[in-house]
Amino acid sequence: MDSRTYRKVVGRFATGVAVVTTRVGDVDHAMTVNSFTSVSLDPLLVLFCAEKVARFHAAVLEAGVWGVSVLPASMEDASRFFAHRGRPLDGQLARWRHHRGASGVALFDGALATLECSTKDVHDGGDHSIVVGAVTALAAPSDDAPLLYYDGGYGTL
Repeated sequence: MDSRTYRKVVGRFATGVAVVTTRVGDVDHAMTVNSFTSVSLDPLLVLFCAEKVARFHAAVLEAGVWGVSVLPASMEDASRFFAHRGRPLDGQLARWRHHRGASGVALFDGALATLECSTKDVHDGGDHSIVVGAVTALAAPSDDAPLLYYDGGYGTL
């Protein structure tokens, strides 16, 4: 089996799209993910996966807190932007209205849902780490159509 075939096969599973954020010192870090899921209701746990070579990986492990903004279809531009490697960190959130949660992480005002989390566990997942977080705050501010990712492209319901 090769990685290209693998990507095609797993790409047949439609997912939502979110931006995960964290803050180290005065620097915001953000990354688009489609590997975000609920884990447990008691206690409230969620997870996302971060590629180990991504600069976000080191930042989120250092910070120990992170936010999740589940994106509506109208924020595809944000998804594309935060999926690009090597973009400047300075001012990267300026194009999208956001606010700070109680933990200090950025949360997008236009999100369908937001969560703040503190890292509970980190597990090895090959070239990624599986970051499990305890939910410390949550909201569902919008009922807009969700942004979906399927078969290598964006869509909506």
